Order: sequence, then structure tokens, then C-alpha cells
Amino acid sequence: MPLPKISTPTYELVLPSTNKKVKYRPFLVKEEKILIMALESEDQKQITNAIKTVLADCILTRGIKVDKMATFDIEYLFLNVRGKSVGETVEVNVTCPDDGKTTVEMEIDIDSIKIQKDPNHSNIIKLDNDLSIQMNYPSLNQFIETNFDLSDTKNQVDQSLHVIMSCINQVYNSEESWSAAECTKKELKDFVESMNSKQFKEVETFFETMPKLSHKVKVTNPETKVESEVVIEGLASFFS
Repeated sequence: MPLPKISTPTYELVLPSTNKKVKYRPFLVKEEKILIMALESEDQKQITNAIKTVLADCILTRGIKVDKMATFDIEYLFLNVRGKSVGETVEVNVTCPDDGKTTVEMEIDIDSIKIQKDPNHSNIIKLDNDLSIQMNYPSLNQFIETNFDLSDTKNQVDQSLHVIMSCINQVYNSEESWSAAECTKKELKDFVESMNSKQFKEVETFFETMPKLSHKVKVTNPETKVESEVVIEGLASFFS
């Protein structure tokens, strides 16, 4: 007689980028092993790929493609999957800003960690009085592809251009529009490189003000007794 199947609870959350509900389940032992092995490797690309694999297994809503999800949706969803899987709190090491070296271990309720949205953020960028760009948010695949060495200045510039090109959805003016999907890489590169400094800064602002996983905590330095406010951002910060 075969062993009985263990029932797994399901949960729902709303994706920050689309406000659509997604049904998911906690990860199982076999998936936790994938994550542990990736974390032990300390390889960012391997860790990111493990998160992608686990989420693909845990998302129950049809039509949701992890490859196409915005990075902040990935972070928010994974944090909640992790919370339902191994505990409703996460321990983080916070560096006290008053001396920049003393660390304090803190426990944070996962439900209190939210995606913060800049009220001035927009995915529509006006280049001039007539021409505008509609942007897409970077996907997980684009995040993996652009995991580059920040010490390499030339590579950093090339990768920045690549991210911008890959996130353009369409270019349009009052009379017509051009879909990025129908443009060649050379056409997109030439278009981005033809921007002036002010226009390029507007594009950079889109990425700088994107919604992000963020949580504010108050920490007291045990050495100096100074209390400071610290903002923790990004999924990696919640697994320090």
C-alpha cells in the first residue's frame, strides 16, 4: 500500500507591480535543499537561479511566468513563500551607522516587510515635448545577465546600456509608436546612445525610483548606546 500524500496549505498575495492575486504554497524539503546548496555556494547567479526554480514550483496560479516577473515582485513573493515555509520572522544583522562596524542581530516580522513605492515614479519617460518611452521593469533573467563586476567601469557602462535597452517596451510620439520587440539591438543601442545627458538621467531615475523591498528599523549600538534608524533594502539584505 502506498504512503498517503501530505497535504500542503495554499496562500494568496497581491503582486505589487500588477495588483493581481497569486496563489502559492510553501516550499518543501526537496526545494529547501536546492536553496541551502545554492546559499552554501555563495555564488549570486546560482542563488538567483535557485530562487527562480523554487518559485516556479511554488506558484500555483496558472499563467504566471517567473522569467517575466519584475525583480521586486520576485523578492516580495519569495520572502512570503519563505515566511510560510520556515517561519514568520527573519533574522538580520544590522550594521550600526554611528560607527559603521558594530552589528546587531534583529528579528523582523516578515508581514511587516513591504514593497515601498515612490509616489513620483512612473514607467513613462518624456524625452521632449513630443517623444516618450514606455518602460518595462527588469525581469529576473535580466538581473542574472547583468550580475556584473562593478570594478570594471567599461563593463558597467555596457551592462547599464543593455539593461536600459532590454527594458524599453515602446517609443512613441503624438503620431506613431515603435515597439522595442520589433527593433534590432543595434537600433535600440543607437537610440539610447543618441540621448543627451538630461534625457539619460531621466531614464536612470526610472530605475532608481523603482518599487523596492524595504523595511525601516531602529537599532541601538550596544557599544555607544546611540540609537539610529536603518533602512534595509533588497532580498539579500534579509538573509544576511
